[in-house]
Amino acid sequence: MSEVVIGAQDVKALRERTGAGMMDCKKALAEASGDVEKAIEILRVKQGKKIQDLGERTATEGTVQAYIHAGAKVGVLVEVDCNTDFVAKNEDFIAFARDVAMQIAATPTLRYVSREDVPEDVRDAEARIYEQEAADKPENVRERIVSGKLDAWLRTVAVLEQEMHNPKFEGKTVQQLRDELTAATGENVVIRRFARFAVGQ
Repeated sequence: MSEVVIGAQDVKALRERTGAGMMDCKKALAEASGDVEKAIEILRVKQGKKIQDLGERTATEGTVQAYIHAGAKVGVLVEVDCNTDFVAKNEDFIAFARDVAMQIAATPTLRYVSREDVPEDVRDAEARIYEQEAADKPENVRERIVSGKLDAWLRTVAVLEQEMHNPKFEGKTVQQLRDELTAATGENVVIRRFARFAVGQ
């Protein structure tokens, strides 16, 4: 029996539909042989109330928040969406958007919302660099080295992978905070897009 290939878009779609973490979605899809409904069931069994089938409810409400760093040399705009106007005006929701904007301001390497958003050619180019760097290593460990370095690089360019700099979040990632907000509000919380401006860049 050939193994089902789980595409990044499938993982992203399941994540948007359930609010579950990326790796959890990938595992559930693999376990369900790519069957989305079955994967949702697996996630709900494993994670209980934290997971909801948000179905095809699109996140069409939301907020745009801005953060201007002291000295006015760096500024960020971020759009975070949800399902209802009620949640869009919720203090915790707005605070999350502001915290994300602050994180982006403090991290100049960020280019994408999630690792699935990184174009394949950009990812491949990065992997080729690591392959060349690992060329002198034994063949059996080369793949692991490349995979590890690529993973570390993705954490520097994707917002959801970021560990929050603010100590009050105790090392949680943006993804974990988003998942908590999704669970608390029962809505599909989506970081839609962002723009970071720096003087002279």
